[in-house]
Amino acid sequence: MNSERRGPGFYVLTAFFVLFVLFLYGPMTTIFILSFQGPNGGLTFPMNGVSLRWFENLLFEQQAVGDFGGAFSRSLMLGIMTMLTTVVVSLLAGLAFRRRFLGAGPLFYLAIASLIVPSILISLGIGLAFNVFGLEPAWYSSGFGAHLTWTLPFGLLIMFAVFNRFNPAYEEAARDLGATPWQTFAHVVLPIILPSLIGVGLFGFTLSYDEFARTLMTSGSFNTLPLEIYGMTTNVTTPVLYALGTVTTVFSMAVILLALAVIAVLRKRRARRLAG
Repeated sequence: MNSERRGPGFYVLTAFFVLFVLFLYGPMTTIFILSFQGPNGGLTFPMNGVSLRWFENLLFEQQAVGDFGGAFSRSLMLGIMTMLTTVVVSLLAGLAFRRRFLGAGPLFYLAIASLIVPSILISLGIGLAFNVFGLEPAWYSSGFGAHLTWTLPFGLLIMFAVFNRFNPAYEEAARDLGATPWQTFAHVVLPIILPSLIGVGLFGFTLSYDEFARTLMTSGSFNTLPLEIYGMTTNVTTPVLYALGTVTTVFSMAVILLALAVIAVLRKRRARRLAG
């Protein structure tokens, strides 16, 4: 048998991929391991025993430095607000851009322009604008707006790609059968694009949940979780910081797995409905 010999490019790409995986998951793995330090353990290797002491300290004891519960609840609420707004606006914009209208091109580029502007400049600009108008910056107002400048362009790009591949024959068939525009959307269009909408929502939540730069100047007097963690790096000298990183990472992974499970259930239901 003649076996195809791999060229040097294959090994170069393999080495690059291995380095990519190490840089991506190496720090996460290190934090995960160090969060299980023993009661007398420190912030570095070697580990001094293995225990759940720092998770107990994080979840059940009052912290001398940092407001974990408040910061987490603020990040969670901000992420949900951003997720819902991103889904609704991206869907409406995707529907609107299916038809040509005057100024569609400039409006599209204006909507995604914030992706090329440094995040810290957007944060600074929004914070200054609130001060100029005599408004107090807060995570639920200026912070919310700053996060939308980051999540909406991604949502718009995803929905534009979805509708560019959407076959309008499905809608024409529904109208031929007597469906109203709302029935066509609710029973034909929405079920088809629903997995993509869940992806947009997941994108919006995760981008908001861990956003730091655009929150720095817009969160007001109360920190979100990324800002709280950053502040703790100069004050906390125990592995409780690593325990917090592990808990937040597990939470993010749980959100992603939940979204994937919902998509899988929706696809099974759709397959059964089509088969029936």
